[in-house]
Amino acid sequence: MITVKVLYFARLREVLGRSEEQVELPNAATVDVLLDLLRARGDVWARELTERPFRVAVNQEMRDASAQVGAGDEVAIFPPVTGG
Repeated sequence: MITVKVLYFARLREVLGRSEEQVELPNAATVDVLLDLLRARGDVWARELTERPFRVAVNQEMRDASAQVGAGDEVAIFPPVTGG
């Protein structure tokens, strides 16, 4: 298992009720594995990460769902447009 730091910004931070957390993932996980784990929490998690647009950055670089994540990586999830 590996642990990544997940950051939530703007609308996601508000509706998910947190700005960051540590998430455990299997070794050799991808962004998609992380998103599936978060969606499995149900309700607002599934809705926000399935029905609404969002973007993902790994260690401050934009990535798609197939990107690998490693131990200690920082994964940011945010709406496509954020304001100050």
